[in-house]
Amino acid sequence: MNANAEEMDLRDRLDLMERMIAEGRRSTQRWSWSFLLWGLAYYIAIAWSAFDKSWLAWPVTMIAASVVTGVLAGRIHRNHPGTTIGRALSAVWSVMGIVLFVVLMALGISGRADLHLIVAIAAAMLAVANGISSVILRWKMQYACAFVWLATAVGACFASDMQLAILSLAAIFFCQFVFGIYGMILESRRQKQGAVHA
Repeated sequence: MNANAEEMDLRDRLDLMERMIAEGRRSTQRWSWSFLLWGLAYYIAIAWSAFDKSWLAWPVTMIAASVVTGVLAGRIHRNHPGTTIGRALSAVWSVMGIVLFVVLMALGISGRADLHLIVAIAAAMLAVANGISSVILRWKMQYACAFVWLATAVGACFASDMQLAILSLAAIFFCQFVFGIYGMILESRRQKQGAVHA
């Protein structure tokens, strides 16, 4: 009888973990718009800094994207209660964003910023955040994004300036736009299935 109770307890725990992972994926799918928003912000900052050569391009664009994300996140939190996995993932992405902003701003102000170094640091941080998320959520598509960002970080160390530009723009397109649209499609399908079952 004791072995039976332990087996039932183990099954209950595994079921709970699977439900938490599924809820984490649904939560990430609800946030898919943010991948598109940040991809757009990266492209705007790249274009602005390329044409204007202004040091303000990145800080202004990143702060604006943060404000928009904060406003939209507030609306999401009102409609969907937070989960443990959701809070953990939010912490990973928030801390990554803050650290990235501070470090890259310090590099820019110090005058020691090199484009290859900046891309290597930013891509490595994005690889870490996507990698942690993919491990927690067991999501192959996000694992692919982590791999693309890691390849971009390594490539930034060896690429020419033109290769670096192509590599960076391609990584942003795949990891922000393609992944964001993929998540939005999954979220839309889930909502339609929920409406049919309701």
